[in-house]
Amino acid sequence: MNIIRSFKKWRRYRFTINELSKLSSHELYDLGICRSEIPLVARKACSR
Repeated sequence: MNIIRSFKKWRRYRFTINELSKLSSHELYDLGICRSEIPLVARKACSR
């Protein structure tokens, strides 16, 4: 069960990174995110 849960978290992490990376710097700024913060935001999204 842990393997499946870990895999799902990893997929959610990668999806979040990919989607945020597609945004322009201006769009990220509107969201209050710097490009360098994308991995941190993705990790937080997966910890829920």
